[in-house]
Amino acid sequence: MPARPRRAAAALAATASIALFASACTGSANDKASDDPNAQTTITFWHGWSAPAEVKAIEDSVARFEKAHPNIKVKLVGDINDAKLGQALRAGGSNGPDVVSSFTTSNVGKFCSSGALADLKPFIEKSKIDLDKTFPKVLQEYTQFEGKRCSLPLLSDAYGLYYNKTAFKKAGLDPEAPPKTWSQFAEVAKRLTKQKGDSYEQLGFMPNYLGYETVVEHYMSQWDHDYFDDNGKSNVAKDPAFAEMMTYQKSLVDGLGGFEKLDKYRTTFGDEWGAKHPFQTGQVAMQLDGEWRLNFIKDAKVGFEVGVAPLPVADDELSEYGKGYLSGTIMGIAPQSKKQNAAWELVKYMTTDTDAVVAFANAIGNVPSTFEALKSPNLTFDDRFKTFLEIAQHPESTTMDGAVNGPAYQEALSELAHKYENGKVTDLKKGLADTAAQIDRDIAAAK
Repeated sequence: MPARPRRAAAALAATASIALFASACTGSANDKASDDPNAQTTITFWHGWSAPAEVKAIEDSVARFEKAHPNIKVKLVGDINDAKLGQALRAGGSNGPDVVSSFTTSNVGKFCSSGALADLKPFIEKSKIDLDKTFPKVLQEYTQFEGKRCSLPLLSDAYGLYYNKTAFKKAGLDPEAPPKTWSQFAEVAKRLTKQKGDSYEQLGFMPNYLGYETVVEHYMSQWDHDYFDDNGKSNVAKDPAFAEMMTYQKSLVDGLGGFEKLDKYRTTFGDEWGAKHPFQTGQVAMQLDGEWRLNFIKDAKVGFEVGVAPLPVADDELSEYGKGYLSGTIMGIAPQSKKQNAAWELVKYMTTDTDAVVAFANAIGNVPSTFEALKSPNLTFDDRFKTFLEIAQHPESTTMDGAVNGPAYQEALSELAHKYENGKVTDLKKGLADTAAQIDRDIAAAK
């Protein structure tokens, strides 16, 4: 399973939690970390996993921690989203968590700036952890905001391209040579598309923003871009990459049949997290997705050969082929906790202990989050998983920028993108300028 099936649902939860985190109680490690980490104690860990296999994996990880730290018992509370987390951190009190995890990396800016999570710097310095030698750069970036580190990465996700090798062969395409540039990709998608009346027998690729995982931030990872300029102002109207991406995506929509036809076909798709996912049923021949899809494909017993590759890149960025979008789960300490030293022991163990990270990654099929775990011989994935390990370590891989109001700027950009792909906005230049102004206003208001 991924760090969580979180895309659209998590965006709504993240939006709902903005007000909660804005008023969350502030705290720091220095004034609350007075407990003796060697004393007998019980700490509470809130996490978001809910599927049986995931819950067992987190339980097994905590059991290993308790064996290594017999004086610390951990009470697990699962199925916690950021809205619930925000309410607890705002309320404080003894019934709240000591340790928390979240699947919404876009909320880290809010976590850190509001003091919703404790500053981890004192703990990291005390434990003499060299972050640059422990975690890839992108993972370090999405677990801090403006120099304040309030979380650490706990496993990560890397996004790439799944493709139906059997369909490639039938279309006369080389199944060992997936497209590397977006222009190549457009041609391949057309060759893989089979019309059926006013719909499709097989679609080469679902480009719509409402398609599974085909969201703005995942597309943008394959163009060099900057969401904000050096002054913290929105850069989406000034950086040509955003117009290039949206123009390309719309050309892909138009070239494969147009928005209305594609969107009608999209409504025939099965659930993203079930056996009837359109890639697994053969309804689409290529799919943008994360490493967890390998487990779903195995469980669904698909009847064709599946290939995995990095997503294509902009035509003038071929030298950067192999990069991708990264995200993941984050872990932190509640600022109101009176057991922060004991809480830190759990955070440190789950995020930096190589054996712990590898075992957890193996159990839920995610990408390990430390350099040592990434190269561990104990990883038990098939050869295709190596593609995601390489994407995770690629120097040009990216994630979305943090912001004081969390994912609000992404939501504004996505709203424009939706309107542009379906023809409701025709002047992209003006649309980007208006969106940039809105993003700047929203961030100023949040501050």
